Amino acid sequence: MLKRTLFFANPYHLSTRYAQLVVQDKESGEKQTVPIEDLGFVVFEHPHITFTQSVMQLLAENNTAVVFCDSRFHPSSMLLHLDTHTLQNELFRHQIAASQPLKKQLWQQTVKAKISNQARLLDKLDRDGQALHHMAGKVASGDTTGMEARAARAYWPRLFAGDFRRERYGIAPNPALNYGYAILRAAAARALAGSGLLATLGIHHHNRYNAFALADDIMEPYRPFVDMAVHDMLEEQMDTEELGQPEKAFLLEILTMDVNIGTNKRPLMLALSQTSASLARCFAGEANKIRYPVLQ
Repeated sequence: MLKRTLFFANPYHLSTRYAQLVVQDKESGEKQTVPIEDLGFVVFEHPHITFTQSVMQLLAENNTAVVFCDSRFHPSSMLLHLDTHTLQNELFRHQIAASQPLKKQLWQQTVKAKISNQARLLDKLDRDGQALHHMAGKVASGDTTGMEARAARAYWPRLFAGDFRRERYGIAPNPALNYGYAILRAAAARALAGSGLLATLGIHHHNRYNAFALADDIMEPYRPFVDMAVHDMLEEQMDTEELGQPEKAFLLEILTMDVNIGTNKRPLMLALSQTSASLARCFAGEANKIRYPVLQ
């Protein structure tokens, strides 16, 4: 079932009643209700939003990813439930016991899928992705030759004209990319929790301060879908520097974008669940390949 995304950019008070989220406008007093079981993502942007404890409790029990924005209105943190799978203890043990050779093989698959999707996006936009197709075929176990970084140096100048540089605090369209990636990261973390995996333990990312290292790992092949959306924003002359509500709403639609995974077409949100479930099978020794989407 495809879950809904709610974006709160105005001051509301949230409470619960009979498993419904009750949303009350603080200015008009008007109330609306939404079934909590229908929610996959909730984004809190306005600093004056308030809620009862039962709201967070029921959202967590539903495995709803709750994203909080900072003073610049950019996603900065998230709340996820840690008890979402009946075999979670067993899955955690498989994940912790994963060997280094297995993790290197999984990272090889991940980098190859990412570069391949970057190449396909360039082809789709008539920007010549042949060089990246070649690089994807040369990714070593654990990407020990740094093919991911080499592909990035070839990819960004082709995707965005001029002297664009991909930087966290760089000029447009960097802010739009950052916002899209933050939403994607939350979606990846939610999918991992739903598959009974611990998002903190990555297969490649391992910064001691990173609580979502595994989410950062599996989202890599999905990044080109964000890149494609940001490219479309530029084509539509949308503001990719000072993101307003229309731009943020556009980026949130990435979660429902149809992607091809295996022989099926699925909304990106559901594809992430297939990716995380396949990763859990790899950790358990029941499979040897992660399922990633192919950009068409």
